[in-house]
Amino acid sequence: MVAEVRSEYPSEYAAITAVAGMLGIGSPETIRTWIRRVQVDGGQRPGVTSDAQAEIKKLKRENAELRRANEILKAASAFFAAELDRPHLR
Repeated sequence: MVAEVRSEYPSEYAAITAVAGMLGIGSPETIRTWIRRVQVDGGQRPGVTSDAQAEIKKLKRENAELRRANEILKAASAFFAAELDRPHLR
């Protein structure tokens, strides 16, 4: 397929521009980005795969949630420690 496209168009950019026009996509950059993503995911180009990016995003969200929970637990611990140190009147 790539060889067919290369023989029909003078450059990859010309082919991408033509395809973007055929699909009604305003920017050829969108098509170029899709092509690069497929190449990375297929191991033809170096980079972080879509699956790895999704996993990183998930782990970052989870990490942020755990940090918030940790801050809440620290605040609660400090509160209860202060309560235990106060003299109780009976």
